[in-house]
Amino acid sequence: MHSSTQEQVLKWWESKQRDFPWRQTRDPWAILVSEFMLQQTQTQRVIPKYQKFLHRFPTVYSCSESTPAAVIELWSGLGYNRRAKNLHSTAQIIVSQYDGAIPNRLEALRSLPGIGEYTARAILSFAFELDVAVVDVNVRRVLSRIEGKFLSNGESQEIADRNLPAHDGWRWNQAMIEIGSTICTSKKVNCRICPLRYNCAWVNNPEIPDPSLNPERSMSKAEPFVGSDRQGRGKLVEELRGRDVTIEEIGTVMGWPEDSDRCFRVLNRLINDGLVIENGKGEFSLPK
Repeated sequence: MHSSTQEQVLKWWESKQRDFPWRQTRDPWAILVSEFMLQQTQTQRVIPKYQKFLHRFPTVYSCSESTPAAVIELWSGLGYNRRAKNLHSTAQIIVSQYDGAIPNRLEALRSLPGIGEYTARAILSFAFELDVAVVDVNVRRVLSRIEGKFLSNGESQEIADRNLPAHDGWRWNQAMIEIGSTICTSKKVNCRICPLRYNCAWVNNPEIPDPSLNPERSMSKAEPFVGSDRQGRGKLVEELRGRDVTIEEIGTVMGWPEDSDRCFRVLNRLINDGLVIENGKGEFSLPK
């Protein structure tokens, strides 16, 4: 990508960027929390939870010294509660193995619970301002459309690495995510105002199918949330935020009072994930 194009993208970013609280800080703990919350959760839902969480747990030490239950309780409304358990485990590891300092190396970050390639790179870029390219689902969609073909994770990362401007990774990564979130979205595009329109293969060949769609997944249908195991998991965890639940109540709470086999299968997964514990009295609670 030519330097003039990079300059256009950064200029666009300076005038069009949205104001999010995690963009106003370089505190590694705050950035780590935001990235955990932003995994699979819409930004507007994250903002109040992020602020409330950091008010309760302003440092990695305060989170580490708390209980998994306290973290899971604060996670209410964000979904995918395993992230809360992973965040608590990560905080404890950082305190015990890194003296409370968030690691600034890719390999170290990826070894922590709940942190994959994207989250590790996002922390390095947004907290430490290191020049590493960050590729989330939005950036991969933008790059696929620019290239005019569906890109794998590895291909997207390679292209992103190659086009990262030196010494300006923080702004560049934010800009690319912003383009994918506001202009080049999965449901609607506004190519006319996109700073990458002159580099985009899809703009020049609009008759071809959307290059960002994986042809191998286009025929598959996502499982509906209503009635799913995930909904049952969420119902039980939400109930446990307020009280312990007896073994007899499990089916009713999950919404499957006539399907005990399914209830116990889902319950066992929650126990294996560390999100639920049995207290020995025939009752279940969040982990203490």
